[in-house]
Amino acid sequence: MSPTATGTTTSTPTPDPVAALSLEQRVGQLFLAGTPATAAAPGTLADVARLHVGGVFLSGQSTAGAAGDAALVSRFTAADHDGIPLLIATDQEGGLVQRLAGPGFSTIPAALTQANEQPQQLQADAARWGRQLRAAGIDMNLAPVADVVDSPQQAQANPPIGRLRREYGYAQASVLPHARAFAEGMLAAGVVPVAKHFPGLGAVTANTDYSSRVTDPTTSALSPSVAVFRGMIDDGAPAIMLSSAIYSKIAPGTPAPFAPAVVTGLLRTKLGFSGVVMSDDVSATAQLSAWTPQQRAILAIQAGVDIVLVSAAPEQAPAMIAAVIAKARTDPAFAAQVDAACGRVLALKQRYLK
Repeated sequence: MSPTATGTTTSTPTPDPVAALSLEQRVGQLFLAGTPATAAAPGTLADVARLHVGGVFLSGQSTAGAAGDAALVSRFTAADHDGIPLLIATDQEGGLVQRLAGPGFSTIPAALTQANEQPQQLQADAARWGRQLRAAGIDMNLAPVADVVDSPQQAQANPPIGRLRREYGYAQASVLPHARAFAEGMLAAGVVPVAKHFPGLGAVTANTDYSSRVTDPTTSALSPSVAVFRGMIDDGAPAIMLSSAIYSKIAPGTPAPFAPAVVTGLLRTKLGFSGVVMSDDVSATAQLSAWTPQQRAILAIQAGVDIVLVSAAPEQAPAMIAAVIAKARTDPAFAAQVDAACGRVLALKQRYLK
């Protein structure tokens, strides 16, 4: 507060971090581009340096250990010249989905095994796993899986979650406390958890990575899977990843990342989520192959997505970014969505990235 000539005080306006960025910088913050966990992809390095890409995702499998992975991460942080911290993300769920291994990393059991622990113990374990990630330069983990699979029998018919033992059990009462414990452990270690896959991927019978028109005919706003996410939102979840499936009872015919009814209507308005919304990979999934890369990026942002994940085919990122910039220059409503999304990404970085 500063005094005025009359003795009253006035507030010093808080600078708008979004307004301080160029359009190109704002758009770049909305993308998380992939690189192999074993090497720095030259294209992704260039995208960070020249296209202001705001985050990098380590894909594949690395056994280089924490020191080797930290050296890889440093290649990307050195390429960033915007003065805005990069999000460095990976998938470190456990079981069959653990990207980073080798010296400095524990072997993490699958979520179905983690669910046998008491939540307090799982939180302590997750904090230890999170500290291992931080030692490797990772500050975002695309986990925990918060999907509900109804039964062991349903799990065998559910390729993306159940068959891979990625679920924390078969009911909200088991999934929520364990997903919460995993997330809280990560946060305690300084790693941003991303709960996934909203509004629930436990009822589909095909994998959106390899099949198109994957549709969930049963999940609604009142389903147990949505209740799990509601619980995590109530706990202050910083980020949520969307499923790429179609939800007949929420947004018929439209994949979730392109559906305002899912993102803005259900997640933001009905559940009150104000954090960062991330898509699953939009670059090489069969589910979204009917749309061009440019269309995928624009439709996702229009639906309310904040971070577009371009992990499997990061070479698509430049075309996506160019399309978003071009549309923002001619469409004020879309430009406002870009600014709002950028604001949420910057707020997350300011709060959690040290």
